[in-house]
Amino acid sequence: MSATRVQLGSWPTPLEPAPRLATALGLRPDDLWVKRDDLTGLGGGGNKVRKLEWTCGAALAEGATTLVTSGGAQSNHARLTAAAGARLGLDVVLVLAGNPGGPGASAIGNIALDGLLGATVVWAGEVDGPGLAAAVDEVAGQLRAAGRKPAVIPFGGSSALAARGYAECGRELLDQAPDLATVVTAVGSGGTMAGLVDALGVDRVLGVSVGAIPDPGRTVAELASELASELASERPSDLASERASGRSSGRGGRAVASTSLRLRLDQVLAGYAALTEPVAAALTLAARTEGIVLDPIYTGRALAGLTAAVEEGDVVPGTRTVFLHSGGLPGLFGHPPTLARARAALRELDPGPA
Repeated sequence: MSATRVQLGSWPTPLEPAPRLATALGLRPDDLWVKRDDLTGLGGGGNKVRKLEWTCGAALAEGATTLVTSGGAQSNHARLTAAAGARLGLDVVLVLAGNPGGPGASAIGNIALDGLLGATVVWAGEVDGPGLAAAVDEVAGQLRAAGRKPAVIPFGGSSALAARGYAECGRELLDQAPDLATVVTAVGSGGTMAGLVDALGVDRVLGVSVGAIPDPGRTVAELASELASELASERPSDLASERASGRSSGRGGRAVASTSLRLRLDQVLAGYAALTEPVAAALTLAARTEGIVLDPIYTGRALAGLTAAVEEGDVVPGTRTVFLHSGGLPGLFGHPPTLARARAALRELDPGPA
């Protein structure tokens, strides 16, 4: 049976030229374009909306009354799950790593929006990935015991089902820029890159890990392989037609090896929550060349990775490069080091001699 999707976003998102940023990076002015998935519409926008259309569709099909998901204190996925629940009339419980009042957990940024959107927050304490998953299971069990019907949305919203949203995005990109050579994306929980790989193939997708999971290569490869298998079994006639026409640029149901992925691990540096010098420079460059605001955890790292890829010759002038802006702006307002640095950069008018 085919998966069920609900409409939560506005599609297709724009593909915009970024000539001044391209020149600053060492590319030609018409080489670099930005896929504006920060403009997906729901709850402040961002890449998680594409995934939630599929995971929320499955939850509704199962008769769920409550969405339960997990993430860090400033999780963009948690915020957008809260927005999706509000749109669909479902309760939302967010199980977040950390403690009230701890780093990133003050009522700013995404936390403030979680409350505005009506979500319930359960603080899981200082836990690792398995600990957070165990806390989700406990909360879901409590809800079932109380007579509610919870649907658990995976960490970061990423699963083979959710990755279908970025397979759709990849097909959008083929319509908007059929000559694209590389699309650059941040890699958190892995679903975004996995979906893009399904639509575009491994050679055209450059992922930049942000340090959200311990083995992003293995996770992306597993998600992409599972997605390819599911899609091939659902629509074999469509797959054969795509192959015959040459329209498909994906893998056609074949498994993906982690070693075949274009995946950069060099931008994690001091850790997931840290503001690094390359990321700070990337945030400033995007803002001052194109008026585009990135965030310090995801898109800032992705642009720092693209900068390094150009310097190393992995991305070259004369080819179409697309930078996926996956959103995350509210998280910037929950990241004190970035806010302090931005405030320190304010210029004051010098009136000159009296």
